[in-house]
Amino acid sequence: MPMKETIETRLTEALSPTHLEVRDDSHLHAGHAGARPGGESHFTVEIVSDRFAGRSRIDRHRMVNDALSAELASQIHALVIRARAPGE
Repeated sequence: MPMKETIETRLTEALSPTHLEVRDDSHLHAGHAGARPGGESHFTVEIVSDRFAGRSRIDRHRMVNDALSAELASQIHALVIRARAPGE
């Protein structure tokens, strides 16, 4: 399964987002440290979830990182996270 789909699946299962956009930015980092020839190493996640309500930015990032812990340990080199609660 492509990493983009894996990220979408893991975040959907863990955080039940009302909005989720995952973008593969690997092509912007070609030749940089951590970039793999096939891509799928640098991503941006925009996620809106009720579970973020009342939580700090750091807590929200931790929740996303926890959901993707296996992928962050093995395949994802960089992850930009934009996490919001509905209405923010």
